[in-house]
Amino acid sequence: MRKRTEDYQQWVEAFARNHRIPIEWADDKALKAKGFKREDYVRPYGLAMERRKRFGPYFILKSLEQGPKFGVRLPKYPTDDPHYRLVSRQRGRYTHYYFYIRDDVLGPLVLCVGSFLPFQTTYYLNGHHYIARELQRHGVRFRRDDNAFLGTADLPALQAAADRLSPEIIRKRLDYWTLVLGPKFSKQDRAAVHLRREYSLNQVEYCRNFIFRRHFPIHQIFERSCELGVFRLTADIVTQIFGVRKHKRLRGKLHTMLEKLDHGHHVWRVYCKSLVARMYEKFGTFLRVEVCVNRLKDLGLNKGLDQLPALRAKLVPLTDRLAAVEADLLNVHVDAAVFQRLARPTVAGRTKIPGIKIHDTRMLRLMEVLLHGGPQLAGWRASQIHAALQQAFGLTLETYSVTQLRYDLRKLKAHGLLARDGRSYRYRLTDSGLTVAAMFVLFHKHVCGPLANTLFHHRPSTTATP
Repeated sequence: MRKRTEDYQQWVEAFARNHRIPIEWADDKALKAKGFKREDYVRPYGLAMERRKRFGPYFILKSLEQGPKFGVRLPKYPTDDPHYRLVSRQRGRYTHYYFYIRDDVLGPLVLCVGSFLPFQTTYYLNGHHYIARELQRHGVRFRRDDNAFLGTADLPALQAAADRLSPEIIRKRLDYWTLVLGPKFSKQDRAAVHLRREYSLNQVEYCRNFIFRRHFPIHQIFERSCELGVFRLTADIVTQIFGVRKHKRLRGKLHTMLEKLDHGHHVWRVYCKSLVARMYEKFGTFLRVEVCVNRLKDLGLNKGLDQLPALRAKLVPLTDRLAAVEADLLNVHVDAAVFQRLARPTVAGRTKIPGIKIHDTRMLRLMEVLLHGGPQLAGWRASQIHAALQQAFGLTLETYSVTQLRYDLRKLKAHGLLARDGRSYRYRLTDSGLTVAAMFVLFHKHVCGPLANTLFHHRPSTTATP
């Protein structure tokens, strides 16, 4: 095995020398001191190859990193075969080669090959490079800023290029570069131990960009999104967004946080298991909703490359739900006419049903529970709503009975805020009910409550202060 490693390292040095490709040891400390990354350091070489309209590897970095390997040791007791050895899988520190490549189909990519058996190979791809290559191949003009497309002359062609990225195309290009730059094995070696390459998805990021013409509205929208999203996204809503179940055996994280970066740029993060959703503004022109998948099993998928279409089918509605939740919160505006209309009684048949007052504590509690509990799912039974109210606010049957709950549900239904699910006795908030409930709750918790506390909260007299 040591000879295999030495042969491959000598081959890489000879390949770089024969093709005049720079090869260096990666000095991450020096790059970090200058504020650079590895990609920034090798970018001029990639641009030079792009100007010459050439394809292939243009830089090789060497790095000592941890990786899988095979360990060989003598057996504890001697055997009849003097060459008998025990082989086990281990992890160790050895040389890894990073090949920076400009591919004709996938665009710029990075290939990392470990120099020790089993020669683990890792690829770093970016889908927007493939889309850009497809648009250039078909002669479609477009405007791009880093990894975001800001404009195109043919919008259907842009979507069609994104849809054409398939596991078959990726596997074909990966097999090619693995054969060219990876270690070589003879037919006898491949037949003896059944050597083969299997590609799996280790980390996948999927994003959706909302493009704005000016910086002013996007900055205000994102500031409000951070303020409301961090406090209003409960565990129930987070699990609904990611489409997972919340139970006691849930592994990983389940929370939201806000990171403040330099120059006032914020990154809003939502964690669920090993999944991470991020929202941030970039270049003052677009708002990005991004989902990072570190473990495909959290979405009920295997990690094989063939699962890429199924993964995309899950991530598209996931970003839709995240954007929809934020839109519901951001579209809430306090309107006096709405409060007055809801406060007026309504007539259902021969029955006069009272209105919904903004200071009605029972209605506020009911709206908050219905908002937090996921109205987009199978709906609520009255017994489930009553149990949730008791648990959330510490109520008893004496303080809040089932009859009172049915009376409150009837008021919501009469004003068009609540509807039955078909012919079953399950209730869900309507579209207008979601907006009104969010308006009531946010008004009390973020406007009326803090303002009243500031005006009427008792402050000690100046004589009592030291």
